[in-house]
Amino acid sequence: MHLLIRFIVNAIILWLVISFVPGFHNDAGATGLGAYGFWTIFWLAVIFGIVNALIGPILRLISAPITWLTHGLFQIVINWILLAITVHFAPHVRGTWLSAFIGAVVIMIVGTLITMIFKPEGQATAA
Repeated sequence: MHLLIRFIVNAIILWLVISFVPGFHNDAGATGLGAYGFWTIFWLAVIFGIVNALIGPILRLISAPITWLTHGLFQIVINWILLAITVHFAPHVRGTWLSAFIGAVVIMIVGTLITMIFKPEGQATAA
């Protein structure tokens, strides 16, 4: 159930990023969540999940020393790379490198806020 909720939240965040961050373009011609827009965002969220599950841990492991030195700020670069890979493989969605960077920052901020608000039960907060 937690994975389904996380998938839906990621899909909504990606839809907002694709819709409102300048530089992204939806080639399907859908301006909202009509038939084409829904499936475009669905596949974008699926690809984002696969990229995060397969490539994300490898990049985070390789960049752990740099992330530690920058107190976690290098995670923005990792998220930027993951979003750029996602947009590259997603059908009907195109974006510039700057739009991918802005989108990665927005996804990181919103993801952090959602994790802080809706943390799983039994998980302690960081002091």
